[in-house]
Amino acid sequence: MFDEMLDYEVEEDKLGMTVTSGHVVLKKDTQNLIGISIGGGAPLCPCLYVVQVFDNTPAAKEGSLAAGDEIVGVNGQSVKGRTKVEVARMIQSIKAEVTINYNKLHADPKQGKSLDIILKKVKHRVVENMNSNTADALGLSRAILCNDGLLKKLEEMERTANMYGGLIVQTRKLLKAIFDLSQSHKAFGEVFSGIGVREPQPAASEAFSQFGEAHRNMEKFAIKMLKTVKPMISDLNTFLHKAVPDTRLTVKKYLDAKFEYLSYCLKVKEMDDEEYSYAALQEPLYRVETGNYEYRLVLRCRQEARTRFAKMRSDVLVKMELLDQKHVQDIVFQLQKFVTAMAKYHTDCHNVMKTAVVFPIEVDLSRGTFTYDTANNFNDGEDDDDEEDDDDEMIGQELGAQGDNILTGDLLN
Repeated sequence: MFDEMLDYEVEEDKLGMTVTSGHVVLKKDTQNLIGISIGGGAPLCPCLYVVQVFDNTPAAKEGSLAAGDEIVGVNGQSVKGRTKVEVARMIQSIKAEVTINYNKLHADPKQGKSLDIILKKVKHRVVENMNSNTADALGLSRAILCNDGLLKKLEEMERTANMYGGLIVQTRKLLKAIFDLSQSHKAFGEVFSGIGVREPQPAASEAFSQFGEAHRNMEKFAIKMLKTVKPMISDLNTFLHKAVPDTRLTVKKYLDAKFEYLSYCLKVKEMDDEEYSYAALQEPLYRVETGNYEYRLVLRCRQEARTRFAKMRSDVLVKMELLDQKHVQDIVFQLQKFVTAMAKYHTDCHNVMKTAVVFPIEVDLSRGTFTYDTANNFNDGEDDDDEEDDDDEMIGQELGAQGDNILTGDLLN
């Protein structure tokens, strides 16, 4: 009875996953490696499986093997009941080419994305802003978070965006001030031109008209400069409100892929620690004895998450590099354009004012605009005399009436 119990094998628990058999021929590299790491095997696990497929190796380039696949044979020889060290030596002993017989694990990644993985992603998002001591207390490594060069590039991009925002604000204020100044020049021009039109003396009229025209030209120069600089604001706005937000969105997706990959890495480490602790206590672990399919599912999810993470990282690096180049080239071009336009505006204004040196202007203040004919006297003096005579007559009449009243009173008395 006891012997029968020793011969009893626990049935594999595949957790609803399926497997298909296959084989692949791999050509070894110069170091006699095919590029995989192996886990499981005797004495604890009934099967051996691929833990990781390393980048740029024969196995990765061929593409048939993936993390979680079971290895059932090497060059047609079964590896059932062997340890992972023995299987690794078998592969090492074969030169040039090796045939790997395997059972392909067909797993749904959604099945491996458990609540535990989601909570780990949240932890990694939180720990990114923590110091090392706090992160260590939570059992989270900050190495890959702190050493991520993309985060530094992201910080540089944010500083660049803030600089662009400040540049746009200050440029708009400057252009608004120049526009207001141009309207003042326009008003000056209209006033002086109007004075020149109404001024009867030819020299003064020409001087006022010339001075007014100079101010009108300054207003035209300002409008021309504003039209030249306006596209600069549009280009900076495109960089600030389209290119930078698009890069932020890409970085956000990259960070999500990174946190998911780190979560699976942490899950694998926890499951490894669990296996080591049970092995140290010589206690059986159900998932290991039944084929370790849960662990293999997490390995597959980790590999796929790493692939997404690597692709997103590459995309972000390319996009941020292009954005940085555009920033360097574009800001130089735009600033040169701005400085050139401002210099031309001030030079044109200076030149037009140099030609409008018309002061001092001699004006006869005794002659007004309405003095049309100086040869014709309007007899202003005679009118005054007539008015004085009329006033005298009225005063005489009033005095005469008062005298009569006085005389009448005397007679009555």
